[in-house]
Amino acid sequence: MIVNTATGCGFTPQYEALESMYRDMKDKGFEILDFPCDQFGHQAPGTNDTIHSFCVSRYDISFPQFAKTDVNGKDALELFDYLKSKQGFRGFLMNSPESVHMEKRAREKDPDYRNNSDIKWNFTKFLVNRIGQVVDRFEPDAGTDIVRQAVEIELNR
Repeated sequence: MIVNTATGCGFTPQYEALESMYRDMKDKGFEILDFPCDQFGHQAPGTNDTIHSFCVSRYDISFPQFAKTDVNGKDALELFDYLKSKQGFRGFLMNSPESVHMEKRAREKDPDYRNNSDIKWNFTKFLVNRIGQVVDRFEPDAGTDIVRQAVEIELNR
């Protein structure tokens, strides 16, 4: 799974569930690739070392964490352009105040946000299978139970 993250986001506590999934399933071949991103509300301030130290001390993460990167725009990491081309935006679940906030911000930034594949917020997750196919995309408001279930299904294929 590939995820863009931030240390000062309302979804930052998802690190705990991500780490739990990683520890439970890494022996089955599950990996998490974490890419901090500061493009959404400046919620990943600081250096790469500062971000990593926070994640280790606060959430005891043990999965790989890469350098802070852009996921949208001209400076986006090519990996994220590829992921977005394979799994476009399908909408927020609108199941929480955070969902409503993300939808409002996305609409303000781009009235046509629903029709482009850009990442809308931190903690967007892409599930990639063992042969490199991008099989699913989860917006930040997708519950980690939903994500875990999809990972377990994919690992059992």
